[in-house]
Amino acid sequence: MTKKKLITIICLLSVFFAVISCKSGAKKNEEAGKTEVIPEDIVEMRDDQIKLANIETGSIEMRSLSGTLKVNGLVAVAPQNFATVCAPMGGFVRSTNLIPGNTVTKGQVLAVIENQEFIDIQQNYLEAKNKLEFAETDYKRHNDLYKNDVYSQQNVQQVTADYKNLKAQVKALTQKLALIGINAAQLNEDNISREVKLIAPFSGYVKTVNVNIGKFVTPSDAMFEIVNTDHLFLELTLFEKDADKVANGQKIHFLINNETEQHEAEIYQTGKTINPDKTYKVYANVTDQCKNIIPGMYVNALIEATSNKVAALPSDAIVSFDDKDYIFVFEKNKVEDGKPFTEYRMIEVQKGVSESGYTEVILPKDFDISKAKVVVKGAYNLLSAKKNAGEMAC
Repeated sequence: MTKKKLITIICLLSVFFAVISCKSGAKKNEEAGKTEVIPEDIVEMRDDQIKLANIETGSIEMRSLSGTLKVNGLVAVAPQNFATVCAPMGGFVRSTNLIPGNTVTKGQVLAVIENQEFIDIQQNYLEAKNKLEFAETDYKRHNDLYKNDVYSQQNVQQVTADYKNLKAQVKALTQKLALIGINAAQLNEDNISREVKLIAPFSGYVKTVNVNIGKFVTPSDAMFEIVNTDHLFLELTLFEKDADKVANGQKIHFLINNETEQHEAEIYQTGKTINPDKTYKVYANVTDQCKNIIPGMYVNALIEATSNKVAALPSDAIVSFDDKDYIFVFEKNKVEDGKPFTEYRMIEVQKGVSESGYTEVILPKDFDISKAKVVVKGAYNLLSAKKNAGEMAC
């Protein structure tokens, strides 16, 4: 081998090793400079970090969450439990001992009224009753004679008309006596009275007293107002937008004045029309005994809204960041440099009603509820790892 050939071989080998060396160095530099880019919505954690953060996953549940509506209203009493007591024929007030706030029982005497017309009605009744007894006997006698062809048909018709007129008169006077509180069956010539008693129509308490002894009252004057508080109800005002959230049978908790004790009621009727101010009424029966509740009181109430099956998670599974709500969902397991890692994806949601530690979540349209494994414990630790980028995240 000549010196020239040797030099040529050495040069070629030098070039070959130089190329190999460059390629190897380039590969090492490429591997050294290679870093994994983690998406913004992904959090990576090792197994020991997952255990330290107390992270647990679970499924999204379909639960019945009611939620509540805060409304205002008044305590009211049904018309059949509120009575305005008047004197049907008027008269002078002879006696009464009631003042507002007194309790009364059904049948109790509220006042005694005097009027000359009471005497006239009783007299007319007794006279008509006596005439009717005679007319009835005469009516029967004339009918018997007519059957024997002794009396003419015209005479029988006249007697019959007189009898029926007196019968109607007695019936009418009986009703007038009942109207002023006199029992016609017990009335006779020896117990005619110039006074009648006004009787309480039901038990309750006296709300107002508008009379005094000696005052003349007319049939249109409201002498007393009586309220039966055994069957109170609430008249609540709701906004139009909440119309679909209430229904008959729903429970209500309410407070009166500045009390802390809650009372209960149940909706029995909802409004059928909307008022000009875009509100409507809901009515609820007070179901428990509340001694200190009086009609007209202002109430603050909480209505348990109608329950529907909704997607729900434990409230701690939902975290807030930059005025938005998120959940973390298991993405995948992987291994890097021989170490196992787990990825969790951060997904934006909207919160709905909350109840008993669970909150409704409104999920993205393409979210698969059946397959998703959601972080139900430790979500705030994942959020901290995400925000601190390196404290717990890899």
